[in-house]
Amino acid sequence: MTELQDQRGRGGPASAARGIGTAPVGAAPIEVRTSIYKMMVEMRDFEKRAYDLFLQGLVKGTSHLGLGQEAVAAGFAAAMRPSDYTFATYRGHNHTLARGAPMAAVMAELMGRQAGLMAGKGGSMHLTSVAHRMMGSYAIVGAHLTIANGAAWSAKLRGTGEVAVCFFGDGTTNIGAFHEALNLAAIWKLPVVFVCENNRWMEYTPISSVTAVAHPAADRARSYGLDPVLVDGNDADATYAAASVALERARAGAGPTLVEAETYRHGGHSRADPGKYRPEAEVQAWLARDPIPLYRARLAESGVDESVLRRIEEAAQSAVDAASAEAAASPPPDFSLVEADVWADGGSSWRR
Repeated sequence: MTELQDQRGRGGPASAARGIGTAPVGAAPIEVRTSIYKMMVEMRDFEKRAYDLFLQGLVKGTSHLGLGQEAVAAGFAAAMRPSDYTFATYRGHNHTLARGAPMAAVMAELMGRQAGLMAGKGGSMHLTSVAHRMMGSYAIVGAHLTIANGAAWSAKLRGTGEVAVCFFGDGTTNIGAFHEALNLAAIWKLPVVFVCENNRWMEYTPISSVTAVAHPAADRARSYGLDPVLVDGNDADATYAAASVALERARAGAGPTLVEAETYRHGGHSRADPGKYRPEAEVQAWLARDPIPLYRARLAESGVDESVLRRIEEAAQSAVDAASAEAAASPPPDFSLVEADVWADGGSSWRR
């Protein structure tokens, strides 16, 4: 894969390698690109609605929004096969929707309702839909990288051509499991793609203040015999292209890829965090590179009619309205479900 050696500043957005309105050479077919835009708009509208419902006291527990990071989830999802696996962090709403999980079921899970993906028992930080190969959102930082290795190992042994794609934040790169997972994946040539969503802030601390290298994932790739891959995570075409190459490489038996996607969360770490610790100039610079209006403009310049874009946006809003109403109409989980799904067989009885 192409090694990007441009040294980008730690405080501001990555410099685009080409004009915002210009599609990359060899870009995906326009049908794929409009589907990526559809995913991003749905993610944005869904999370904005989730925040509104929280203010109304309808979304339970905490949640971590991915507003501003939609291009990473959408670009990779568009390049994946339905049989591939996704592993995500507690900031996993976008990734769950991108794999096709029903929007109403995701919203119901956030609201703690029985119609939720896990019958309202998991909440925002534990979204899972095995039927859609969304293999979980993990609240323990770094825990899922080794689990993704297990799924990739299984796929390799079975010869299925499935690939595990594992998303994580920049803070994970300083966790032991990150280095252990990368090392083992490289040794065993596992079909796994590790994707660092570097939004520059690990909760309330800038990653640059606790990491010796400028790019916490890409700059460490060589340690495991991998080429560094650094992409503009606010550019959906760039993330799709990187995903396509990495997935093809994994299916061909060439082993893992480590991708660092530079992006930025629009809000704080969680919905209770106003994010005031971030420099205002930094925030404004990244807001000016919001991936959704930038991609919309590029599609328009590529010949997509305004009416098509408007229909996508209207349909997304209608879908969020319908999902919100359906979720709100669902009852809380019945108490009988408290012991369900403790074991793999769906029950809770101890077995010897």
